[in-house]
Amino acid sequence: MPSAVVVLSDRQRGLALAVGVLPAAIMGLMPTRRGRLAIVILGASIGLPMFVGGLLAGVPVLAVIAIACLGVGSALLAARSRLGDVEMTLSLPMVGVGLSYSDLGKAAALAGLMVLGSVFAYLVSMLWPEHAAAPRSPAGPKPTLAYGIRLGAAGAVAAAIGFLLDLEHVGWACATALLVMRPAAEMQRLRSVGRVIAVAIGALAAIGLIRLSPAAWAYSLVAIAAVAGAGATHRSRWYVTPAFTTFLVFLLLLYSRPQDATSRLDERVLETLLGVGVAYAFGLGLPALARRRQRSDPPA
Repeated sequence: MPSAVVVLSDRQRGLALAVGVLPAAIMGLMPTRRGRLAIVILGASIGLPMFVGGLLAGVPVLAVIAIACLGVGSALLAARSRLGDVEMTLSLPMVGVGLSYSDLGKAAALAGLMVLGSVFAYLVSMLWPEHAAAPRSPAGPKPTLAYGIRLGAAGAVAAAIGFLLDLEHVGWACATALLVMRPAAEMQRLRSVGRVIAVAIGALAAIGLIRLSPAAWAYSLVAIAAVAGAGATHRSRWYVTPAFTTFLVFLLLLYSRPQDATSRLDERVLETLLGVGVAYAFGLGLPALARRRQRSDPPA
């Protein structure tokens, strides 16, 4: 609601607030009030790594090395705790996103919005009564050291390509690679296809809206709808949530520069495909090659 109100007078700040509350929307409502503090922890786990990525962006070699090391470390932590799993699946990709924000002021502002949006959502969540916890879905395979090495290598390679090609948003391909990789091969395949489709749909929807030159109240309504959509679909196995997040990010990028729509679409889709391709090579290609070699090796 704060985003929907602010966007009526300041579209940039209002849309930025909508992006800031996305972590809380995706988190959902925890059954106990004490447990809802996790909303704030999640916001910090997303916002602060983005700022760290912004710090690293100024030294590309250090950034690539850091992504590789963080990939290994987060995988080892994920094998031991749920917090480690959050660090691997969310915080690490957000370091990649932060590589696109070499302007530390912008990186700090976006990180602050993430934390602020999570704090606000936490306070709102306290208005709802406690309820019984839903049964948890079965846990997938635990990440191994070998997976952590491949995860870090995928993120580092995607980041290195972004720096070498001097891409405007270095972090998009890196973040995509880290977001779609999973220890379970089938899950990675679903996330890879789902992300490409969702990003394209979200970007096209935002461009279509921008070209209609809508009034401020229309931005207000779509901000509410996008945040609600992200919250409603984050558990879907088809990975459609990126459609809503991309939609909001594109509105934020294009509302004042609609003439950049085509170039932004090409950039976003191509960098998403690059990230998915790198993730495929390290997450699926290398393990398949290793299995093929094992089968072809003669017994000792």
